[in-house]
Amino acid sequence: MPRCDTCGNSYDKSFTVTMQGKTNTFDSFECAIHMLAPSCSHCGCKIMGHGVEKAGTFYCCVHCAEKEGVHGLEDRV
Repeated sequence: MPRCDTCGNSYDKSFTVTMQGKTNTFDSFECAIHMLAPSCSHCGCKIMGHGVEKAGTFYCCVHCAEKEGVHGLEDRV
């Protein structure tokens, strides 16, 4: 059985994700998110939605971006 690249669990319903040319195997979406999702540069939470980005730095929301001194971003247009 395939083994999860995050937790090491062997699971018959594992799946693979290819991102930027690298393929990883996971036993759950939680493990995939833990390994692949970017973290907010302000609060550190994993960004599972769209988040916001400025100059290659990711934030979970405009509030966190503003706390880091980044202005002019919008959650919605």
